[in-house]
Amino acid sequence: MNDEQMIQDSAARLFADAAEAGLNETVEAGQFPQALWAQVEAAGFAQALAEGEHGFGLAPEQALTIFEEMGRHRVPLPLAETAAGVALLACAGHAPPAGPGTLIDTGPGTQLVLSQASGRTSLSGEAAAVPWARHARWALAALPSGDVAWIVLDSQPAVQLSAGCDIAGLPSDHLVLKDVPVEAVLPAGVVGIHLPMRMTGALVHAAMMVGAMEWVLAQAILYANDRIQFGRPIGKNQALQQMLAQAAGDVASARMAVRAAGLDFRLGDASRAARVDFGVAAAKIRCGEAATRTAAVAHQVLGAIGFTREHALHFATRRLWAWRAAYGSDAWWAQRLGEAAIRSRAAGFWPAMTARHFSAAA
Repeated sequence: MNDEQMIQDSAARLFADAAEAGLNETVEAGQFPQALWAQVEAAGFAQALAEGEHGFGLAPEQALTIFEEMGRHRVPLPLAETAAGVALLACAGHAPPAGPGTLIDTGPGTQLVLSQASGRTSLSGEAAAVPWARHARWALAALPSGDVAWIVLDSQPAVQLSAGCDIAGLPSDHLVLKDVPVEAVLPAGVVGIHLPMRMTGALVHAAMMVGAMEWVLAQAILYANDRIQFGRPIGKNQALQQMLAQAAGDVASARMAVRAAGLDFRLGDASRAARVDFGVAAAKIRCGEAATRTAAVAHQVLGAIGFTREHALHFATRRLWAWRAAYGSDAWWAQRLGEAAIRSRAAGFWPAMTARHFSAAA
């Protein structure tokens, strides 16, 4: 058994209990699974993507299997945001902070301003749809310059929070910041990739989407083989078999896109910036498109029962719908990739595709 498989098996065992609908119901009702989070921290998964002295000692492609298992077991935790943030902090030489963290990405309703006065740096403005903010002790905020600001949220009187939820029913809160002290600013040049927070968040969420899609597809196949109609399993229907086969192809291609992006992903190496940009964009696009079709096929196969609150399917499909929009939708990434391809012009297109990077990406 190789290291990657051992890591994946370890994550699967830890997350197995979280697959119960009861935990998801509890989290969607507003409670935080503190016991499970303590286990995740003790396992070192929050440092999974970090390299160097503050890291877990994994290559990114190995660490991504942890997040695939998160998606597969429908784990309601801010591990993706925390691990992405810890990785960025470690790349800039900062020791990882304790407790869960979150990411404040750019987007509609988010406008942040960094200011300096009397030798003190602070952050002000509004941030919309911040995942898990009410439970986070710290946050990384993307700045218009491309840099990233590190702030403390826990017991911070300068932060006003309005609770909300995303389409998956998980915390997605609105923040108002009034001169919040900045612990550190992570220069984009140190991290070595374009839009470092969005890149890292998108890759981790793409990995979670792969795990969730694989589980959704497995449930659809199981139901198709078990559900008897007119004297035989509905899975014997050729049209339904074709739908499931197309979904399986979508999931397989999404998995390979994420694995390829993981092989290219390295923080702190500016020479890889264009290659990372290409890989993450391709993975997020492929996962977004595959999630749309896979969720639709699963709900068609399961019929009415798949839409009920009592069935576990919606815990995965609603998260797929939420995650495909997180850290840039597939349409946003497709536009970014398409513009880079156009800038490379016809002579550079095929070499750029085979090398998995557009040198003109920006």
